[in-house]
Parts: sequence; C-alpha cells; structure tokens
Amino acid sequence: MDARSLEILRAVHVQGGVTAAAATLHLTPSAVSQHVAGLQREVGVPLTERVGRGLRLTAAGVALADAAVDVAVALERARGAVDAYLARPAGVVRVSAFQSGAQLLLPALLSRVADLEGVVVECSDEDVAQDDFVALTDQVDVVVAHRPDDGRSWSAPGVEVVPLLREPLDVAVPPDHPFARRRSVPPGELAGVDWVAVREGFPVATVLAAVARRSGDAPRVVHRINDFHVAASFVAAGHGVALLPRYTFVDDPRVRLVPLADVRAGRRIDALLRADRAERVVVRRVLDELRALADRIGGPTAS
Repeated sequence: MDARSLEILRAVHVQGGVTAAAATLHLTPSAVSQHVAGLQREVGVPLTERVGRGLRLTAAGVALADAAVDVAVALERARGAVDAYLARPAGVVRVSAFQSGAQLLLPALLSRVADLEGVVVECSDEDVAQDDFVALTDQVDVVVAHRPDDGRSWSAPGVEVVPLLREPLDVAVPPDHPFARRRSVPPGELAGVDWVAVREGFPVATVLAAVARRSGDAPRVVHRINDFHVAASFVAAGHGVALLPRYTFVDDPRVRLVPLADVRAGRRIDALLRADRAERVVVRRVLDELRALADRIGGPTAS
C-alpha cells in the first residue's frame, strides 16, 4: 500500500470525486481511478461506488482516506523532527490568499521572512467561493481564506484552521457623499441605496444580507463586482456604495469608510493547511510570521 495511492485516495475524498481530484493532482481521471483500483485490490473491499455518472467513496474508502491523513502526518512529523534536530527549518513554502487578503498580508509577510536563511515563500492569489478554499490546501502549503463574521468555519478531514484576523467591513462612499462625514451609519438609513456588491457565495455577500435584514429592506444591488479595487472605483464615481474591508482600504483616497452602527459587520481571515504540511518546521515558521503580522494589524478578535 504505497503512500502515493493513499494520497490520491485522500484527494478523491477531499475534492469530492475522481475528476476534481485529478484536476488538483494534475493527473488524468484514468490515472486516479487506477490508483484507487489498485488499493481496492489490496484491501479486498469496494472503495468506490457509482452515483449517477460519477464515483464517490464508500464507507471503507472514507475510512482508508482518513487513515491516509494519519500516514501523511506521521511522515511529515518525522521530517520535521529531523529539521528541528538539525536546527535548519529551510525549504519552499507556497502561500495563497484571496486578492484583498494578499494585498493586506503577503507583501509584509515576504519582508518578514526575507532574513530567514533557507526559507523561500512563493505567493499566489486565489479568490474563490467560501466552500472552495479547503480544496486549495492540496495545491499549496498555506491558504489564506476569508469567511463571514460569526459565520461557519471550514471543516474537512486532515485540515487545520488557524484564526488570523477579524477585519471590520465599512460602508464605502464617495468623499462628497452625505455619509462621508458621519461617525457611523445605521442600516435603516441604507434602505433604497444602490449597492456595488460581490457575487453570491462569497463572504461579503453574506454580511450584506445581514445588514439588509437589519434595515428591513432588500439591498438594491446594481453591480456585481468581486474585485474590491474595481468596486472602490465605482463608488468613487458615484455609482453606488459598497462594503469594503477597513484595514485594506483605510488609506484609499477614492473613498471614505463609514462604520456601520448597531450591526456587527466584518470578515474572519484564517489560514488553512493540511495537517501533514503543518508538521513541516519551515511551514510552521512561516505560519508563525503570518500570525505575528496579523496580530500587529488587529488580531483574530479585533472589533
């Protein structure tokens, strides 16, 4: 029972099917199926079952996938012990973040690790729907993800969730807007305004829905823009208001950020990583720097 086949079985479990696992692992669906079939011959019980046109793991397959996580963790723990013994946490750590989180955290993270001998951080940006962040942990070492304030967290076998930061969401208006000089604005005064909002399924859309419930009026969304910088440009030109993250846009001269009154609006920023990769000393070192950076900005419980 080789480690590669166990890794592939785990990917089928986390990604929800052979095709999705194949895309993540850069293999063909046929190659993934062959690995799973080989494991099935070894254990002597069915590991997959057909559902419609696709395959899913049986209870035995899920149990073996969970065991694969334990094997991977043990291997990385052994490597980590060697690194710790040699006192040289070195290597490449791949970090991804959603776009505005990348802007807020990644340049400063690179500066913090620049003097760590042997540590190389490679960054990428991945802005996906909330439910899709966990799948990215199969592709990179540390995934910086966001979710609605007080919303559900992520749950997946073998994935560790590390809280980093709570970032308030404020109402962004043009500098000459009547709200621009206000200390705060209650949801009731936002009834009937035009909104520049993110697409459904993304964390800020959930926060806007909560604001709308407090105002008693469904938000009038006139534009769906996921890129906050583009949304800020729309706001600056007078084409609506938007919810923008406070720490990321506090110094943007195009908009004024006005806190919401009587409603807790924000997003949680977490780091997600596979349990086996969390055992690598170099990954832990980079994660420690990321947490220290987040603490300086506001920390996981900042209001």
